[in-house]
Amino acid sequence: MSGGRFEWRVLGFGTVFGALLHQVGVTDYDAIAKMFLFEDFHLMGVMAVAMVVAGLGLGIVRRARTGPLAAYAAAVQPKPMKPGLLIGAALFGAGWAITGTCPGTGLAQIGEGKIMALFTVLGMLVGAGLYLRFGATLERHLRR
Repeated sequence: MSGGRFEWRVLGFGTVFGALLHQVGVTDYDAIAKMFLFEDFHLMGVMAVAMVVAGLGLGIVRRARTGPLAAYAAAVQPKPMKPGLLIGAALFGAGWAITGTCPGTGLAQIGEGKIMALFTVLGMLVGAGLYLRFGATLERHLRR
């Protein structure tokens, strides 16, 4: 919502993005399990293409000096490595392997009617809430 009105563009983009996720198979639990078991490399290829496209997009944004992308260029800066990132990455990977979903695909799975994805998305929200509550304390302890 922006200024009290519904953003139909956001809903449209999300719907198209979810349909694309479904089409390439990243919302299929069995396909994700096969990827993590190194039995099928299709999804790894999909992710590799996504990373290349994202990298090219970031490169374009970082070189923007004027126009609508210039505002984003300042925000796209390298961030320092923090110990908490390793813990977060391990938790993210474990959750992805166990549930067969990550944040984007979880919402797409709900759109497909996969009720179990509701529990995954609920877990993501609980985890985000716990991080908001305890993240600063955890980072202080990790810096010691």
